Amino acid sequence: IRAVEDGRIEFIPSNWNATYFEWLNNIQDWCISRQIWWGHRIPAWYDDEGRVYVARTEDEARERNGLDPKTPLRQDDDVLVTWFSSALWPFTTMGWPEETPELKEFHPSTVLVTGFDIIFFWVARMVMMGLHLTGEIPFRQVYVHGLVRDSYGRKMSKSKGNTIDPLDLSDGISCDELVKKRLSGVMQDRMLKRVEADTRKQFPDGIQAYGADAVRFTFMSLASTGRDIRFDLGRLEGYRNFCNKLWNAARYVIGLCNDAAEAPSSSTPAPCDTWIRGRLNRLIEDTDAHYDDYRFDLLSQSLYDFVWHDYCDWFVEFSKIVQSGDGGDDVKAANRACLIEVLDAALRLLHPLIPFITEEIWGQLRPLCAPSEAESIQLRAQPSPSKQTAAEQTDCDEIERVRRTVGALRRVATELGIARGEQLPLMVRHWNEADRQWYARHETMLQTLSRTDAPQWLEADAEVRRAAIAMVGDVEYFIPVDGLVDIEKECQRLAKEKRRLAKRLEQTRGQIDHPDFVSKAPEEIIRAQKRPEATKPASSTDVSPR
Repeated sequence: IRAVEDGRIEFIPSNWNATYFEWLNNIQDWCISRQIWWGHRIPAWYDDEGRVYVARTEDEARERNGLDPKTPLRQDDDVLVTWFSSALWPFTTMGWPEETPELKEFHPSTVLVTGFDIIFFWVARMVMMGLHLTGEIPFRQVYVHGLVRDSYGRKMSKSKGNTIDPLDLSDGISCDELVKKRLSGVMQDRMLKRVEADTRKQFPDGIQAYGADAVRFTFMSLASTGRDIRFDLGRLEGYRNFCNKLWNAARYVIGLCNDAAEAPSSSTPAPCDTWIRGRLNRLIEDTDAHYDDYRFDLLSQSLYDFVWHDYCDWFVEFSKIVQSGDGGDDVKAANRACLIEVLDAALRLLHPLIPFITEEIWGQLRPLCAPSEAESIQLRAQPSPSKQTAAEQTDCDEIERVRRTVGALRRVATELGIARGEQLPLMVRHWNEADRQWYARHETMLQTLSRTDAPQWLEADAEVRRAAIAMVGDVEYFIPVDGLVDIEKECQRLAKEKRRLAKRLEQTRGQIDHPDFVSKAPEEIIRAQKRPEATKPASSTDVSPR
């Protein structure tokens, strides 16, 4: 108890201290024997009269008790309970009771990773044995994760026939083989039919192969501290798609840079290069913080968002415009170098989560980014953040604005059902000269990515009729919809959306005005309900009724 109270051992998250203290403050005797084959056999010997003699060996038992060498003794058939043996794990694996170099170097260890269901069976007993036998705590931190449960929320158990072997998720398995595997562990005959029926209903086509990396990434993304996980195959598919997207982006970058002419000696970065480096810096800082906090779910989300959205969806598209533009060889060479640099850093950050695909891609990227360094990505250091100058921050802000503007215009076209290849007219209102200069600097990217024509710059009091609007800051972007959209149908859609939002607003007001909700709901839930964006539509687009 004192080892946790005084901070020598820290539970993460700290709310599991209560479980630990509850068991130790109400400690009772427990049975230390089990009837299984493997384990530490109980060091107790019995004579024919049923008397018991406890010692390290049979010879010691005889000597200590003055028994005749001819007196028959029988050792207890049971073994010490698994939790007893496991409690010795932190130091016996290091050579204890000998003073080995390993024991000196690695005991106490840094962190124990475990499920909450064995805090009182295993964790507390490891601490107990460590303090009693070595005089030291066995570890400094205990990271407690949730349990992976089946789709019904039940704990997975071979005897229940509801387990899933991670190897089957990685390699795939047919329905018949999965049924056979599950039935082999069921201990009660009356459950056999139900297990088979549930399995065939849940996995009629078996489980397809998702690959080891997708499995690892999926469970990392689900690792919220102390929260149980209901297993869902759909998540695996999403992270397999992520691995495919990373692979395709790497193919583009490696192919582009292998085919390019030798880079000029001096390079001038494009604003989008500075922007992606700024996003990478933020990612590195976030990943460091998430590791420190053991928030592997937030870690995986940060990496996913950066690679999928920032790098693949935006920066790769920016690079295509840079490489096909007339910005000069230096700018193009700098952009190619940035593509390689950021991909290399992303692979190193992703490697602990998805080691196989990152190793494969980096092996192909290595001649372009680190030909003289280690042959394996696992031997490379994790990236470190770098500071940005004021000019670099300005570039980042300008590209962020490009991204917001393109995103808003794309949402308008998507919501209105305008064909993806359609070139759209554009009008801009409530702009100033700085806005116009910004647009001119990034005109090619804005028009290419949003599929819009050169804009018509309107006066502030200009009236706009029959146009969809996207707001970015104070600037209004209009897309005339004549010939593009069925106005009557679109007005019906907007009316339906207005009714939905009005109903949502009424429900939200009813919640925050109710005293029970305010007194009992978590503070973050109350704040979320009071935020104006809680009742906003998915985008800020609208269509002028005129």
